[in-house]
Amino acid sequence: MTIKFIREASTYAEVLSRASAFLKQSHREPQIAEWLLKERFNMSLTDLVTLQKQEMNEEDKEQYIRDIIEASHGKPPQHIVGHEWFYDRQFKITEATLIPRPETEEWFDRYIKHLPERPLRVIDLGTGSGVLAISHKLERPQDEVVAVDISQAALAVASSNAQTLGAEVTFIESDMLKKVTGTFDLILSNPPYISQSERNEMDESVIDFEPHLALFAEEEGLYFYKKIAEETSERLNPEGEMILEFGYKQAPAIKAIFENHFPSATIKIEKDFNNNDRTIHLKRDTKITKEGDVNADSHS
Repeated sequence: MTIKFIREASTYAEVLSRASAFLKQSHREPQIAEWLLKERFNMSLTDLVTLQKQEMNEEDKEQYIRDIIEASHGKPPQHIVGHEWFYDRQFKITEATLIPRPETEEWFDRYIKHLPERPLRVIDLGTGSGVLAISHKLERPQDEVVAVDISQAALAVASSNAQTLGAEVTFIESDMLKKVTGTFDLILSNPPYISQSERNEMDESVIDFEPHLALFAEEEGLYFYKKIAEETSERLNPEGEMILEFGYKQAPAIKAIFENHFPSATIKIEKDFNNNDRTIHLKRDTKITKEGDVNADSHS
């Protein structure tokens, strides 16, 4: 099957059917064809059903064929159209940022609904495209939200998303908390956590098109958790919370790291919709001792 086979199709339904078959022949997910068609031309499923018997104009067809060719070479569809959805909002993404995953959206949805009503000071460490920080600010306008990343290119994308979506977030170029002042009520992060030893287990499209700076970490993927634990021990307020995403094999090691730095905190490992360990949720108690730990029984 060749691209000519798609080009010779007339209606939306025919073009989509042939594009799906072409991707399947190229050992790609055929469902990508429908996603690309809807996202490229801002179409709903209802639009697609309504238009299926109509002829697709040649200009749109040629654009769509270019998209399908890129997809057949393994380029993620989100990078082809330049956006992805997170919490019902469209975010610009580039090859300087990770593509937001449903697992991240799931834990965001879980925590955002259970925070106290009082204003909080929040930080997102390694913000990437800004989905966590921006979504948080839009859901909770009363909170002060800071977002940091070491990548200038990622921060440019995040700043653009904040402006487009109307979110007042403070962006700082920083290696974790190095250039950030003050303490926080909520610390969020989806840091790099893949070890080089896991490289062969990953999809080639992730390796080829997503930023390695945001994917890989030294010390068997644990480097940034150790760094975050050390840097936040005196920066997380009493009754403050910290939620970090991690790889599904890392729970025991990461829990041990944070138990060492926060021995009196409540620490839970939470699973994702695939029943894989996905986040560590840490909550401090009411008072912090001189050692930086929290102790509910201490008295001032």
